[in-house]
Amino acid sequence: MRTKKRKWKQICKEWLWLLPSVAGVLIFFVIPFLVVIYYSVLDNPIFSNFVGLENYAKLLQNAAFLRASRNTALYSVIAVPLSVVLSLWLAFALNARIPGRSWLRTCFLCPLMVPIASVVLVWQVIFHYHGTLNQITELFGAAPVDWLKSEASYLVLTVLFLWKTLGYNMILFMSAIAGIPQDIIEVAELEGAGRFYTFLHIKLRYLSPSILFVTILSIISSFKMFREVYLLTGDYPYETMYLLQHFMNNTFNSLDYQKLSSAAVLLCLVMILIIGLLFLVEKKFGEDVEE
Repeated sequence: MRTKKRKWKQICKEWLWLLPSVAGVLIFFVIPFLVVIYYSVLDNPIFSNFVGLENYAKLLQNAAFLRASRNTALYSVIAVPLSVVLSLWLAFALNARIPGRSWLRTCFLCPLMVPIASVVLVWQVIFHYHGTLNQITELFGAAPVDWLKSEASYLVLTVLFLWKTLGYNMILFMSAIAGIPQDIIEVAELEGAGRFYTFLHIKLRYLSPSILFVTILSIISSFKMFREVYLLTGDYPYETMYLLQHFMNNTFNSLDYQKLSSAAVLLCLVMILIIGLLFLVEKKFGEDVEE
């Protein structure tokens, strides 16, 4: 009896310590999201007439939403795999004994210390129609390209995303590489396993949780590129740079809460689906790795 009472007392004490965090999550995340779902099934916040999925049907027929979704999806499909693969390659490269690796690590971490407004200013100078990049290419006889107002804007977005995320992702991978059991690798090498086999069947298996984590972070970061694009081009950029957050920002400015709420709920469902699929792939790929 006394043991059971002590156990309940310990549980109450633990929940008491967790209460501030739980309250913060409820107040700032769970309740606001429930309000968003509520708004998404109403005709307007004043009369509050229930309309079911009508707002979602209208949203899926909205040309601006479809364009923003297509641009965001295409940009993420290009930028996220590049970020994961390049940062993993950099982590292995800088984990090797090469001269100046400490200096190189610092260089790749510099973007984390530079204010985003300064970065955007540099990007405007480089990628402007009369900017540095076009002046350099003109020396070799190439025609100038309007990087920020043409189909080439995908390249600008991708380069900016890689510049911003590679250093952070690289540090995460380097930490994971340090945790790979070296005795397993040594045994595999003694058994005659080559470098490619060791990398594919041992290192990647142990890195699969970190790859999943970095991929999820990169996907989230790719959906948060609005600030950079907004500072580069404003509310209404060239159509290939018009992302989902532009659509949501402009919808919020027009006080169309129903459209905004429906878009937020759909985006949340898509993110849940993508992250769920990534978890399934990681579980399948790393299921036979020893704990």
